[in-house]
Amino acid sequence: MDQLLLDIHPKIKKSFDNFITGQNKECINSLKDFISNSNVQFMYLWGEDGCGKTHLRLAVESHQIKTIDDIHLADQNQQIEIFNLFNQFKEANKKLLITGADSPNNMNLIPELSSRLSWGLVYQIKSLTDNEKIMALKNYVNEKNIAISENVIDYCYRNLRRDLHSLMATFESLDHWSLKTKRPVTIPLLKDLINQG
Repeated sequence: MDQLLLDIHPKIKKSFDNFITGQNKECINSLKDFISNSNVQFMYLWGEDGCGKTHLRLAVESHQIKTIDDIHLADQNQQIEIFNLFNQFKEANKKLLITGADSPNNMNLIPELSSRLSWGLVYQIKSLTDNEKIMALKNYVNEKNIAISENVIDYCYRNLRRDLHSLMATFESLDHWSLKTKRPVTIPLLKDLINQG
């Protein structure tokens, strides 16, 4: 039964169309320009976990542009490699988008790399408001065809961790648990899932 339940939902392609923009309109417009404008070569996005950096990175990557996620996790050798990559891309006039947890000068990167991250456009991705997060969650369950009612979504948002990654993973697990137990998705089913660990 478990095997039959795998991969029953469509994979959602990350795009600008299914990103809840919130206060990031200028950034989204700049990303679109980055993709189409040969004069913009480098771009750096930063923000707190769950703000949408990876979504936007994947949207850009789908246009065959090289991207690097979470540069703050790179060790010194990796940082030197990325620094060299910047120089190679500069010479070849190729595009590069990088994401990280903080602004270029606040991540204890090697100075040369911090400087390179500021070569192009730098944007902080602003987190969504509570209402925008709920809207994003509703869009997610609709696109994935997960049968979860609004009252369950609202309950999850009020009572569980509020970052979108955790909530989306909860919805996937809840839908899987519903199919496995042949019970409709309700708040009691959610509590049962939580108790199951």
